[in-house]
Amino acid sequence: MKLDEFAFFNQQLAAMLRDGIPLEGALRRLCQEMRAGSLRTELQSLEADLARGTPMADALKPRQLPELYKRMILVGVKSSDLPGALTMLADYFQRQSSIWTRLKSMMVYPLIVMFVAFLISAGLAFLWTCVIGPSMGEVFGGMGVRLPAATIFAFSTLKVIWVFPVVLGFMFLIAVSVVFMPGLRGRFLWWLPAFKEAGVSRIGAALTLLLKNGVNLPDAIGLVEQLETSTAAAADLHQWRKNLAAGAAKFSEVAAVNRIIPPLFVWIVAGAGEDLAAGFNRAAEIYHSRAIYRTEVALYSVLPIASLFLGVIVLSQAFLVISMFLPLIAMITNLSGG
Repeated sequence: MKLDEFAFFNQQLAAMLRDGIPLEGALRRLCQEMRAGSLRTELQSLEADLARGTPMADALKPRQLPELYKRMILVGVKSSDLPGALTMLADYFQRQSSIWTRLKSMMVYPLIVMFVAFLISAGLAFLWTCVIGPSMGEVFGGMGVRLPAATIFAFSTLKVIWVFPVVLGFMFLIAVSVVFMPGLRGRFLWWLPAFKEAGVSRIGAALTLLLKNGVNLPDAIGLVEQLETSTAAAADLHQWRKNLAAGAAKFSEVAAVNRIIPPLFVWIVAGAGEDLAAGFNRAAEIYHSRAIYRTEVALYSVLPIASLFLGVIVLSQAFLVISMFLPLIAMITNLSGG
């Protein structure tokens, strides 16, 4: 689902509930204004179940909505403050949407450049293999002259010219898989600074949301661990729960050893003392700002780096082509001189 659309929906739903509109009526009215899609389908099914008198927990259970969202809705209903829970959820998803939009912008241009490089390389390989290569070999075979070193190198390289588009295509497929498959994205992109800090911010924001609504720390960490199952941070969150079960009292003890979560994050949260919700919120804000900064820097850096990569591909292919014509140029020069 689109996070910005989901955030706007929750903002509108919270406002309608504060105005005294019943939940089922508010859901029905908002769904009528939404465009067709999976989110609208799920919300319409939720409204239909609630209209039939199905308890909220049972109505939410089969819905394909974020687990954090379903848990927070139940917390809001239990505390009789569903509009407040919806408002915080809207802020949470809006923040996630803003940073994910920047991260996607950072990834799109390198993918385009890599794909263009693949097309250029594959096109040149096809021309050499099927058009230029066979006739060029016959021409040089009948010249009876010593070939320049550059031409000899080009001949030996062009024998395996299909290696280049194959390698570029494989790299492109790997990059696309990592970017668009959540499981791979969570495992591999966490090692890139901007993605890592965005993920740390997301964990801090989710824990803030849960703790502010009365969920205890072990349950909050357990739920966030479920949300982060496909990411590299899941192991750290699992260790936090084990440390809590072993009797760790201070957060610095709970998060004493981590593979992914940075020490600065732990220090910020621990500095809040007993008010862990405030500590997690502060850490989430700091890492959100860091992620945005790194993304902006990367956006300015990606363009020249990607252009340089494409230029190297084009120039290397051009060098091979030009090298093949050096003997012909030398022969024409000698004939002109004679």
